[in-house]
Amino acid sequence: MSPVDLRLYLVTDPYYVPAHRLVSVVLDAVLGGVTVVQLRDKESDGRALYEAGRALAAALAPLDVALLVNDRVDVAHAVGAGVHLGQSDLHVEVARRILGPRATIGLSVDSVEQAREADGADYLAASPVFPTPSKADAGPALGLDAVRALRGATTLSLVGIGGVSVANAADVIKAGADGIAVVSAILASDRPREAAAELRSAVDRALLRRSET
Repeated sequence: MSPVDLRLYLVTDPYYVPAHRLVSVVLDAVLGGVTVVQLRDKESDGRALYEAGRALAAALAPLDVALLVNDRVDVAHAVGAGVHLGQSDLHVEVARRILGPRATIGLSVDSVEQAREADGADYLAASPVFPTPSKADAGPALGLDAVRALRGATTLSLVGIGGVSVANAADVIKAGADGIAVVSAILASDRPREAAAELRSAVDRALLRRSET
């Protein structure tokens, strides 16, 4: 598997961006500094999700930006993308058999035990770090102490998701995350490129400070 740059991870949501604008908005955010994109759409059927994934994959490939599909290993396989799994989705080892050794597979975790049992995943997502309206099935906010505990429990790359914004991005990185994942912080903005650039700058500064300590 090729390493994926997880510094600024954009998760799509049809509530903020309808299908006909998805590619243009995502590309605008990538120009601002997004480094990886996850296609997440809990409402669309498999065919619509496949069409969206195919369009995003074609748009992102020339930019060397990885595409992941939320939950749906079948769609990820069909469009040549990686996958991000939750605790109730297919096991990582099953997804690996389907997608192959080079595919990127991420896993959401909310406890040290889950992090220690994440064999075969390429990265973990601490979810949710802060309260968030963007994910209806999100559990209670973990907080920064949980991010620190997860960092100590795994050598895998770690992303913080849930309620992350410019105001707290540096705190998430300082707690041990290697990147931040956002939805509304970019997609709810009238200027996604500028919103992404501001977030990316905050992450890069925080990573630099952490490397100097």
